[in-house]
Amino acid sequence: MKINVIFLSCIVLVSSYVFSQKKVTKKPNLVVIFTDDQGYGDLSCFGGEHVYTPNIDKMAEEGAKLTSFYVASPLCTPSRAALMTGCYPRRVSMEPPSSLVVDLPNIPLGKRFPVCLAADGNGLNPNEITLAEIAQSVGYKTGIFGKWHLGDQPEFLPTKQGFEEFFGLPYSHDIAPKHPNQKYFNFPPLPLLDGEKVIEIDPDPNNLTRRITEKAVKFIKNHKDENFLLYIPHPIPHGPLAASAEIKKAYAEELAKGKKGNSDLYATAVYEIDWSVGQILSTLKEQGIDENTIVLFTSDNGATKKGSNKPFSGHKGETLEGGMRMPTVIRWPGKIKAGIEIDEVMTTMDVLPTFAHLIGAKMPQDRIIDGKNVFSVLSKEAKSPHEYFFYSHWGVLEAVRWKDWKLRIVDGKEALYYLKTDSAEQINLKDQHPDIYLKLQLEMKKFDEEIAKNARPVGHVENPKPLTLK
Repeated sequence: MKINVIFLSCIVLVSSYVFSQKKVTKKPNLVVIFTDDQGYGDLSCFGGEHVYTPNIDKMAEEGAKLTSFYVASPLCTPSRAALMTGCYPRRVSMEPPSSLVVDLPNIPLGKRFPVCLAADGNGLNPNEITLAEIAQSVGYKTGIFGKWHLGDQPEFLPTKQGFEEFFGLPYSHDIAPKHPNQKYFNFPPLPLLDGEKVIEIDPDPNNLTRRITEKAVKFIKNHKDENFLLYIPHPIPHGPLAASAEIKKAYAEELAKGKKGNSDLYATAVYEIDWSVGQILSTLKEQGIDENTIVLFTSDNGATKKGSNKPFSGHKGETLEGGMRMPTVIRWPGKIKAGIEIDEVMTTMDVLPTFAHLIGAKMPQDRIIDGKNVFSVLSKEAKSPHEYFFYSHWGVLEAVRWKDWKLRIVDGKEALYYLKTDSAEQINLKDQHPDIYLKLQLEMKKFDEEIAKNARPVGHVENPKPLTLK
């Protein structure tokens, strides 16, 4: 009997050791939460007093706040193309040249979109290698729940770009007959997809965040024993604003208790996003995979005037900091220090090469990838590998950042800002620092020439048709 007890004890100890070693060396799961039109000041942990975001605040306490984290465009489609490919949108021709914008028929200035509307012949080229395909190459399960916006034709759907599961919208939920500029666009009814199949027309926007979250939670539970990439691109707080009845009630109760936050629908929608983040994080813990999962939270571009981009100037659609510097939190227990702020320049383009490094996937060698592996910045607080970061809008290069300097040239107006002391871009130092101005002007010219020479083609199909119920 004693021998059996000792033998069994040894087996338990050895098994525990082997299991712990396996757990230590296991590749991490990857979760990217990508909101829509949420500004730098639209989280309470980034200074927003008009919103209440306790789950994301806690995530920041347990992880790192990235205070110089950029998207590659101040608009939906090109920003998402950069996240998926690790490239500037112009590199993959997902930010149209200004000539195309000017030639759009019947649509007045200020009412134009980049690419990827309803029944659009353009989309992310299937030859591009996406973040999902990188993850798939080393056996990861892949799922997207939310808004795609990189092409609505069958050739461009996420299921053709490395995602095994998809539930959500092919584009923004305002691209529908109720759009305020419908007279210019004549949009068809909004489709909701499960995989490649339209399962519903004109889904209730009030329940989208909840339904997307439920699908994401189910995905985690289904694949808890496998490695996975989970991408949650929420359609909110992009307009038209919406929130579920349950969240409206819960948020009102929090405000009644004295929590900070506005009572309007924008703050309510942000609170529902925060609820969703809480659901994801709690599910990871319940399934025992929390410590082996990287969770990244950020937004696709700056807020409209309904939200806050403080302390920056500008908003969605502009290359001022408020249009492209995002409220970003990343959490990986034990690998990224808890409660720190990292102010080094990083971008959504860095997600692909950084994740590829962490999961042991090979990077494409036959094309230019603009993003960098920034894991040393996140884990060891190293310096950014980016010497320059370039800001484009509508296919036009408008600015460059070098260290804490930013040169911005828009409509012939040139301004040089020192972001460390002037993040709101109010003081033009061009005349005081002609050497820096000339240096950055030259770098913009070189980048413009290089990317024009090495841009890859957009995906295109003839005779696109609206997605409808069959």
